[in-house]
Amino acid sequence: MAIMSSVDAITFVVASLGIDNTLETNLLASPCFRAPHLHQILVQRSFPSAALAYNHAIDSATNDLLVFAHEDIIFPAPWLSQLERALKYIQQEDPNWGVLGCYGVTRDQGGRGHVYSPHCGIIGKPFANPVPVQTLDEIVLILRKSSGLRFDDHLPHFHLYGTDICLRAAQKGMRSYAISALCIHNHRYYVVLPKEFYECSRYIKRAWAEFLPIQTSCTMITRSDLGYFKQRLRGAIGRYTRPSASEAPRLNDVSRLLKHVDAISEEAVSSTCSEIPTR
Repeated sequence: MAIMSSVDAITFVVASLGIDNTLETNLLASPCFRAPHLHQILVQRSFPSAALAYNHAIDSATNDLLVFAHEDIIFPAPWLSQLERALKYIQQEDPNWGVLGCYGVTRDQGGRGHVYSPHCGIIGKPFANPVPVQTLDEIVLILRKSSGLRFDDHLPHFHLYGTDICLRAAQKGMRSYAISALCIHNHRYYVVLPKEFYECSRYIKRAWAEFLPIQTSCTMITRSDLGYFKQRLRGAIGRYTRPSASEAPRLNDVSRLLKHVDAISEEAVSSTCSEIPTR
């Protein structure tokens, strides 16, 4: 397999809900899209699930390297060079890699990644080389069209498809990795996760029983459903004890976010917030 020497041509994929101008003011406002570029951007609209949207995009992609991102992700100027550095390393050390992402979790050693959230601050810290993880958060997922990996068409809604694709890779003997490539997740913050998340959690539990327990960035999926009940309890407590903080909107000033991230030093320490809420 040839080693990729550049990231000049990437297919970026986003499943847009099209409710407001989130896509235009966040992902499409990323510095890496400002100058003329060779990237393909596929905006997937009106799909009932992320899995269906992303599989359709895989078929439509003109490039081998695919980056799936939430519409409220912003890629700062250094992001592409950080991705390229990670790719050069991983393709030498593990040319059969499966999925890469900006934040992931191991089964028993916690989170790995480097993300900035306006509501949580810096999550993680810079690290030298890609780190193996069990699953990756859905905010950013990177794979190769030539790998043959596809999402589960039957997985409903827009949650835990990152978990699913990492387990699909593992089933094929392919490892998933978190990479050190700082991105901004300008998400709405919710203390209580929606019912669709738990529907997806139950689906993953049935579909991937052989891999249990499965650690995700939001919860642990187990045979006993202990993680499910813990997550629901945390949400109930948070809504009761901090009702004013149970939901917070995205920030509208993207330029301010980018300036703040540019000012973050390489010695930035991990935030006390260990989870990345999903939409």
